Amino acid sequence: MRMAPARPIARLRTLCMLAGLAPATGCSGVQSMLDPAGPAAERIAHVWWWMAGGATFVLGLVLALLAWALLRPRHRLAPERGMRLIVAGGIVLPVTLLFVLLVFGTRIGHAVKTLGGRPAHVVEVEGRQWAWTFGYLDAQGRVVATTADRLVMPLGRVVEFRIRSRDVIHSFWIPRLGGKVDAIPGHTTWLRLRADRIGPIRGQCAEFCGLRHAHMAFDVDVMPASAFDRWLVEQGDAPGSGIEAQVP
Repeated sequence: MRMAPARPIARLRTLCMLAGLAPATGCSGVQSMLDPAGPAAERIAHVWWWMAGGATFVLGLVLALLAWALLRPRHRLAPERGMRLIVAGGIVLPVTLLFVLLVFGTRIGHAVKTLGGRPAHVVEVEGRQWAWTFGYLDAQGRVVATTADRLVMPLGRVVEFRIRSRDVIHSFWIPRLGGKVDAIPGHTTWLRLRADRIGPIRGQCAEFCGLRHAHMAFDVDVMPASAFDRWLVEQGDAPGSGIEAQVP
Protein backbone atom coordinates (compact mmCIF):
# COMPACT_ATOMS: atom_id res chain seq x y z
CA MET A 1 0.00 0.00 0.00
CA ARG A 2 1.85 3.05 -1.25
CA MET A 3 0.52 6.45 -0.31
CA ALA A 4 1.37 9.48 -2.47
CA PRO A 5 1.97 12.87 -0.85
CA ALA A 6 -1.03 15.15 -0.55
CA ARG A 7 -1.49 17.31 -3.64
CA PRO A 8 -1.22 20.69 -1.86
CA ILE A 9 2.10 19.63 -0.32
CA ALA A 10 3.42 18.43 -3.67
CA ARG A 11 2.41 21.69 -5.37
CA LEU A 12 3.98 23.82 -2.64
CA ARG A 13 7.17 21.77 -2.77
CA THR A 14 7.33 22.26 -6.55
CA LEU A 15 6.83 26.01 -6.18
CA CYS A 16 9.54 26.06 -3.51
CA MET A 17 12.02 24.44 -5.88
CA LEU A 18 11.06 26.56 -8.91
CA ALA A 19 11.26 29.79 -6.97
CA GLY A 20 14.67 28.93 -5.59
CA LEU A 21 13.55 29.46 -2.00
CA ALA A 22 15.15 26.13 -1.03
CA PRO A 23 17.33 23.63 -2.86
CA ALA A 24 15.68 20.50 -4.19
CA THR A 25 17.79 18.37 -1.85
CA GLY A 26 16.28 20.14 1.15
CA CYS A 27 12.76 19.01 0.21
CA SER A 28 13.57 15.30 -0.04
CA GLY A 29 15.89 12.67 1.35
CA VAL A 30 16.10 9.92 3.95
CA GLN A 31 15.78 12.40 6.83
CA SER A 32 13.71 15.22 5.37
CA MET A 33 10.53 16.24 7.19
CA LEU A 34 9.35 17.77 3.90
CA ASP A 35 9.31 14.32 2.25
CA PRO A 36 6.74 12.52 4.45
CA ALA A 37 6.39 8.74 4.33
CA GLY A 38 3.51 8.43 6.80
CA PRO A 39 0.31 10.20 7.91
CA ALA A 40 1.79 11.87 11.01
CA ALA A 41 4.72 13.36 9.08
CA GLU A 42 2.36 14.38 6.30
CA ARG A 43 0.26 16.42 8.74
CA ILE A 44 3.39 18.02 10.19
CA ALA A 45 4.66 18.89 6.70
CA HIS A 46 1.21 20.31 5.90
CA VAL A 47 1.46 22.69 8.89
CA TRP A 48 5.02 23.64 7.92
CA TRP A 49 4.03 24.58 4.37
CA TRP A 50 1.05 26.62 5.56
CA MET A 51 3.30 28.43 8.04
CA ALA A 52 5.88 29.03 5.32
CA GLY A 53 3.15 30.35 3.05
CA GLY A 54 1.79 32.62 5.78
CA ALA A 55 5.26 33.94 6.57
CA THR A 56 5.86 34.61 2.87
CA PHE A 57 2.53 36.46 2.64
CA VAL A 58 3.36 38.64 5.66
CA LEU A 59 6.85 39.35 4.30
CA GLY A 60 5.40 40.34 0.94
CA LEU A 61 2.85 42.60 2.62
CA VAL A 62 5.54 44.30 4.74
CA LEU A 63 7.75 44.84 1.68
CA ALA A 64 4.80 46.23 -0.27
CA LEU A 65 4.00 48.69 2.53
CA LEU A 66 7.66 49.65 2.77
CA ALA A 67 7.79 50.32 -0.97
CA TRP A 68 4.57 52.34 -0.73
CA ALA A 69 6.02 54.40 2.15
CA LEU A 70 9.25 55.09 0.26
CA LEU A 71 7.67 55.86 -3.12
CA ARG A 72 4.52 57.76 -2.14
CA PRO A 73 4.41 61.55 -2.59
CA ARG A 74 6.09 63.45 0.20
CA HIS A 75 3.11 64.69 2.12
CA ARG A 76 2.10 63.95 5.65
CA LEU A 77 -0.34 61.10 6.24
CA ALA A 78 -3.53 62.04 8.06
CA PRO A 79 -3.30 60.95 11.73
CA GLU A 80 -6.45 58.85 11.56
CA ARG A 81 -5.13 56.90 8.54
CA GLY A 82 -1.82 56.29 10.26
CA MET A 83 -3.60 54.97 13.35
CA ARG A 84 -5.71 52.62 11.25
CA LEU A 85 -2.55 51.22 9.65
CA ILE A 86 -0.94 50.68 13.05
CA VAL A 87 -4.00 48.92 14.49
CA ALA A 88 -4.58 46.77 11.38
CA GLY A 89 -0.96 45.87 10.69
CA GLY A 90 0.40 45.80 14.23
CA ILE A 91 -2.49 44.27 16.18
CA VAL A 92 -5.30 42.76 14.09
CA LEU A 93 -3.17 40.99 11.47
CA PRO A 94 -0.63 39.27 13.79
CA VAL A 95 -3.27 38.31 16.40
CA THR A 96 -5.49 36.81 13.70
CA LEU A 97 -2.64 34.86 12.09
CA LEU A 98 -1.33 33.57 15.43
CA PHE A 99 -4.82 32.51 16.55
CA VAL A 100 -5.46 30.61 13.32
CA LEU A 101 -2.06 28.90 13.56
CA LEU A 102 -2.68 28.02 17.23
CA VAL A 103 -6.02 26.35 16.50
CA PHE A 104 -4.71 24.61 13.37
CA GLY A 105 -1.49 23.45 15.05
CA THR A 106 -3.28 22.19 18.17
CA ARG A 107 -5.68 20.05 16.13
CA ILE A 108 -2.85 18.66 14.02
CA GLY A 109 -0.75 17.99 17.13
CA HIS A 110 -3.53 15.97 18.73
CA ALA A 111 -4.08 13.96 15.55
CA VAL A 112 -0.34 13.29 15.22
CA LYS A 113 0.00 12.16 18.84
CA THR A 114 -2.94 9.76 18.90
CA LEU A 115 -2.94 8.58 15.26
CA GLY A 116 -6.34 7.00 16.04
CA GLY A 117 -7.23 3.36 16.43
CA ARG A 118 -5.61 0.46 18.23
CA PRO A 119 -1.94 -0.08 17.32
CA ALA A 120 -1.12 -3.28 15.46
CA HIS A 121 2.30 -3.66 17.09
CA VAL A 122 4.21 -2.40 20.11
CA VAL A 123 7.95 -1.70 20.11
CA GLU A 124 9.98 -0.82 23.19
CA VAL A 125 12.65 1.78 22.41
CA GLU A 126 15.66 2.34 24.64
CA GLY A 127 18.17 5.11 24.02
CA ARG A 128 21.62 5.13 25.56
CA GLN A 129 24.97 6.76 24.88
CA TRP A 130 25.17 6.34 21.95
CA ALA A 131 22.84 3.78 20.39
CA TRP A 132 19.22 2.71 20.09
CA THR A 133 17.74 -0.68 20.99
CA PHE A 134 14.33 -1.86 19.76
CA GLY A 135 12.36 -4.67 21.41
CA TYR A 136 9.36 -6.08 19.49
CA LEU A 137 6.51 -7.32 21.70
CA ASP A 138 3.96 -10.04 20.97
CA ALA A 139 0.29 -9.95 21.97
CA GLN A 140 1.20 -11.09 25.51
CA GLY A 141 3.73 -8.27 25.95
CA ARG A 142 6.80 -10.50 25.65
CA VAL A 143 9.88 -9.40 23.71
CA VAL A 144 10.16 -11.78 20.74
CA ALA A 145 12.83 -9.92 18.76
CA THR A 146 15.39 -7.17 19.23
CA THR A 147 17.48 -5.00 16.94
CA ALA A 148 20.16 -2.41 17.58
CA ASP A 149 20.37 0.82 15.53
CA ARG A 150 17.91 -0.70 13.02
CA LEU A 151 14.15 -0.35 13.33
CA VAL A 152 11.94 -2.77 11.41
CA MET A 153 8.37 -1.64 10.67
CA PRO A 154 5.42 -3.14 8.78
CA LEU A 155 4.02 -1.22 5.84
CA GLY A 156 0.64 0.41 6.48
CA ARG A 157 0.25 -0.63 10.13
CA VAL A 158 0.22 1.62 13.20
CA VAL A 159 3.11 0.90 15.57
CA GLU A 160 3.17 2.16 19.15
CA PHE A 161 6.62 3.03 20.50
CA ARG A 162 7.27 2.98 24.24
CA ILE A 163 10.35 5.09 24.69
CA ARG A 164 12.77 5.26 27.59
CA SER A 165 16.41 6.12 28.31
CA ARG A 166 19.10 4.18 30.15
CA ASP A 167 21.28 7.19 31.06
CA VAL A 168 20.64 10.80 29.93
CA ILE A 169 17.81 12.51 28.03
CA HIS A 170 17.66 11.52 24.37
CA SER A 171 15.07 12.37 21.72
CA PHE A 172 13.55 9.77 19.41
CA TRP A 173 12.86 11.26 15.97
CA ILE A 174 12.10 9.84 12.52
CA PRO A 175 11.47 13.01 10.46
CA ARG A 176 9.83 11.21 7.50
CA LEU A 177 7.34 9.44 9.81
CA GLY A 178 6.43 11.93 12.55
CA GLY A 179 7.45 14.23 15.36
CA LYS A 180 10.07 13.82 18.05
CA VAL A 181 9.56 12.50 21.58
CA ASP A 182 12.05 12.72 24.46
CA ALA A 183 13.47 9.56 26.02
CA ILE A 184 13.67 10.38 29.73
CA PRO A 185 15.46 8.28 32.38
CA GLY A 186 12.99 6.66 34.77
CA HIS A 187 9.97 7.59 32.65
CA THR A 188 8.28 5.99 29.62
CA THR A 189 6.90 8.17 26.85
CA TRP A 190 5.00 6.91 23.83
CA LEU A 191 4.42 7.69 20.19
CA ARG A 192 2.41 6.11 17.37
CA LEU A 193 3.67 6.08 13.80
CA ARG A 194 2.72 4.45 10.53
CA ALA A 195 4.91 3.99 7.46
CA ASP A 196 3.12 4.14 4.13
CA ARG A 197 6.17 3.88 1.88
CA ILE A 198 8.97 1.42 1.39
CA GLY A 199 12.17 3.36 0.92
CA PRO A 200 15.21 4.77 2.66
CA ILE A 201 14.23 6.29 6.02
CA ARG A 202 16.57 7.38 8.80
CA GLY A 203 16.00 8.23 12.43
CA GLN A 204 18.12 10.36 14.74
CA CYS A 205 18.56 11.42 18.35
CA ALA A 206 17.40 15.04 18.35
CA GLU A 207 18.69 15.96 21.85
CA PHE A 208 22.36 16.66 22.48
CA CYS A 209 23.42 13.77 24.72
CA GLY A 210 27.21 13.72 24.64
CA LEU A 211 30.27 13.84 22.43
CA ARG A 212 29.01 11.16 20.00
CA HIS A 213 25.48 12.53 19.75
CA ALA A 214 25.77 13.14 16.00
CA HIS A 215 26.44 9.43 15.45
CA MET A 216 23.34 8.30 17.36
CA ALA A 217 21.29 7.49 14.27
CA PHE A 218 19.41 4.42 13.07
CA ASP A 219 17.97 3.06 9.83
CA VAL A 220 14.27 2.28 9.39
CA ASP A 221 13.55 -0.85 7.39
CA VAL A 222 9.92 -0.85 6.19
CA MET A 223 8.68 -4.28 5.09
CA PRO A 224 5.40 -5.44 3.56
CA ALA A 225 3.12 -6.54 6.38
CA SER A 226 3.33 -10.24 5.50
CA ALA A 227 7.14 -10.09 5.34
CA PHE A 228 7.24 -8.34 8.73
CA ASP A 229 5.08 -11.08 10.28
CA ARG A 230 7.44 -13.75 8.91
CA TRP A 231 10.45 -11.80 10.19
CA LEU A 232 8.97 -11.64 13.69
CA VAL A 233 8.32 -15.38 13.70
CA GLU A 234 11.84 -16.12 12.45
CA GLN A 235 13.39 -13.84 15.08
CA GLY A 236 11.28 -15.39 17.82
CA ASP A 237 12.33 -18.91 16.82
CA ALA A 238 16.02 -17.99 16.64
CA PRO A 239 18.18 -19.06 19.60
CA GLY A 240 19.33 -16.26 21.90
CA SER A 241 16.63 -13.86 20.71
CA GLY A 242 16.25 -12.18 24.10
CA ILE A 243 17.08 -8.50 24.43
CA GLU A 244 20.19 -8.99 26.58
CA ALA A 245 21.57 -11.59 24.17
CA GLN A 246 21.67 -9.22 21.21
CA VAL A 247 22.66 -5.92 22.78
CA PRO A 248 26.27 -5.42 23.88
